Amino acid sequence: MRSALLALAALAVALPAAAADWRDLAPPAAPGAQSPHLAEAAAGPLLTWLEKLPGGHALRFSRFADGAWTAPVTVASGALFANWADFPASVEAAGGDLYAHWLEKNGRDPYAYAIELARSTDGARSWQRLGPLHEDRVASEHGFVSFVREGSGVRAFWLDGRLMPRGGAMTLRTARIEAGRVGAGEAIDERTCECCQTGAAVTARGARVVWRDRSEAEIRDVAIAGADGNAWSAPRIVAADGWKIAGCPVNGPAVAADGESLAVGWFTGAEPPRVQVAFSSDAGASFRPPVEVDRGEPLGRVDLLALSGGEVLVSWLSRQGGATTLMLRRVAPDGRAGAPWSLPTPVPPRSSSFPRALLVGAEVWLAWTESGEPSRLRVGAVPLATLPAPH
Repeated sequence: MRSALLALAALAVALPAAAADWRDLAPPAAPGAQSPHLAEAAAGPLLTWLEKLPGGHALRFSRFADGAWTAPVTVASGALFANWADFPASVEAAGGDLYAHWLEKNGRDPYAYAIELARSTDGARSWQRLGPLHEDRVASEHGFVSFVREGSGVRAFWLDGRLMPRGGAMTLRTARIEAGRVGAGEAIDERTCECCQTGAAVTARGARVVWRDRSEAEIRDVAIAGADGNAWSAPRIVAADGWKIAGCPVNGPAVAADGESLAVGWFTGAEPPRVQVAFSSDAGASFRPPVEVDRGEPLGRVDLLALSGGEVLVSWLSRQGGATTLMLRRVAPDGRAGAPWSLPTPVPPRSSSFPRALLVGAEVWLAWTESGEPSRLRVGAVPLATLPAPH
């Protein structure tokens, strides 16, 4: 019965549902903007993005309140590093404060950049620069940041390349930020994929982080770690896909949690290529066999939202009818899945960066970059009730 449910979930992707009730939420971003990021806050959803400047970029911020976006605020500008593959900037609310991160060049190498932080205590009217997230000053890659709220502060996870100039591997590290102070960094994994996004969520047992691991044999499956107390657990593989690839696929996992319920979604290129989600009822200590969400022509770029009853909403990019589109699908822990829903307009795969999803009341919000000369930011919403429920 279990295997039948998984097979049905995969085959249903061949019949995408018609788009309906799409609501456009045009953001106040200038032409040429890119890399949107959505975050929740009590006073209204937060949106950040990058805008081009002569010789650099600016990190811009807006809040959706009283049915409209607030006037954009510049958080930082200058030699900011813009990268389609990363989440190059974000803002997270915690304890009445706002914390922002962005990537900033710190060396001559094209991929030498640091993760910089800023804090606002007055609702984004002003920002205090905090300095780098990481204590090292090595001119190498630092990025792919995920934030979660932790107490009155935030915890950050990131990929850290401080060892790479000496022939070492990319590592996964974490640090806590509270009251404008950055705590000491801790290593979680000493060998990771170099440029796959991280994901993080908070469970009833504490924070959990997911990322693409990298074995000595170049197997790049998705791993998870958590801290139930003061120590981080050893990395554990969520599902043994056995994807062997000699280079970074630029396709990281996503995670969502509600209490003890946790789910991880990801793309694998192991045959057959597919998007899948694995569920846990013990905050990630163990997982059920993964549910296949799409094994047609998926491209990945997965995001994940926790719904009620352990159910999740998966978003990803897929080829449908010769075009690339952003897909949504509701999946239950027992393997049942609703029919997939597709965005009304095509989404070119590379220039779209990594579409982001956020649950806002009874709506699912989506943000992505629309290609063109110049590119532009797109934000829109669809009622959750219109997305087919698992059956």
